[in-house]
Amino acid sequence: MKCKNLTLYLSAIMLTISTPTLGASEMTKAPIDTIFAQGEKNPYGKFFTGQTYLNMLSEKDDIFNAPIGNVTFEPGARTNWHSHSGGQILLVLNGEGRYQEQNGELRILHKGDIVRIAPNVKHWHGAAPDSWFTHISIETNVPNNTTTWQEPVTDEEYK
Repeated sequence: MKCKNLTLYLSAIMLTISTPTLGASEMTKAPIDTIFAQGEKNPYGKFFTGQTYLNMLSEKDDIFNAPIGNVTFEPGARTNWHSHSGGQILLVLNGEGRYQEQNGELRILHKGDIVRIAPNVKHWHGAAPDSWFTHISIETNVPNNTTTWQEPVTDEEYK
C-alpha cells in the first residue's frame, strides 16, 4: 500500500515539474518554439501579406552596423517581392517556411536551414500555408544596404 501511494506521489511531482506555468505574456505568444521573443506587430506590415512580428535583436547603428531581426510569420504570411542592395542571410529557427527568387524554384525551409541571398536578387520569404515560421534576418554589407520593396506575392505565386 505504501509503495502504491509513493508511486502516485512521485507521478504527481513529475507531472508538476514537466508542466510549464504560463505567465500572462507567454499565453499570448505565437504557438511556435523559438529562443527569442516574438516581438511586436511588424512596423513594415504594409510590405507583407498576413500578420508578422518583428523583434530587432541588433539595431542598425554606427558602431556595429549589423541589423539583425527575429521575424515571426503567422501561417500563410509572407513578404512582398523585394531585394537588398547588400544582400541578406536568413537563419531558420522553427516552423515551415518558403523562399523563392524571381524565376527560381520554390524552396521549402525548416529549422536549421540557412538562406544566403546575394545583393540585388529579387525574392520573397514567409510561412507555409499551415505553419507558423520564424527566422533571423541579417542584413549584410551595411551601412549601404537598402531594401527595395516591390509588389505583393500573388496567391498563385505563393502556391
